[in-house]
Amino acid sequence: MARAPCFAQWESPELGRDFAADPARLAGDPRWAESGARDVAEYARWAHHVCGMACVRMVLAARGLGAPPILELARAATARGAYVEEEGGTIRGMVYAPCVAWLREAWGIEAEVVVGIDAHAIARTMERAAFFIASVHPSIRTPGQPPPRRGGHLVLVLEAGPDAIVFHNPSGFDEATRCGARLAPAEFDRFFAGRGIAIAR
Repeated sequence: MARAPCFAQWESPELGRDFAADPARLAGDPRWAESGARDVAEYARWAHHVCGMACVRMVLAARGLGAPPILELARAATARGAYVEEEGGTIRGMVYAPCVAWLREAWGIEAEVVVGIDAHAIARTMERAAFFIASVHPSIRTPGQPPPRRGGHLVLVLEAGPDAIVFHNPSGFDEATRCGARLAPAEFDRFFAGRGIAIAR
């Protein structure tokens, strides 16, 4: 299994349940400054959108490239088109193709966009990949509940086989659902949108 540190998208992961229930509570994260945000308003605006940057941060650390603050990564990725700030303040992203180009150009990491697969096919994808950033529904942190749809959140898959998919979830509510979480492929597939980014070995 590939090794990577487990990073949350929030600076105080122990408060994740509160943040998910009410995003306004992000303004009260006592560790917000560790994100690299210019102020708490920037942190609160972005923290729900940077699951992909948390995954990238894990990959960078696993490659010995450091672990830049998550908002510094988000600003750099935005400059390369991996996030789009629309009129009215809406943040769109992470956009896969620009992110892949940014990883290659800025960090020397080869990656590719993968679409149209099911959870069972992640194992085949990872025969050529060290990690897989997978699009899942955020309710994967409470797998006993049926998701309303698939996709909308990103997790870092570390290992995939016929019996289990092992992943770090940047928005997990506790250690068990955040770091090295395990689901059978059929269970993972209930949340999986069939797309993601394969990070080359």
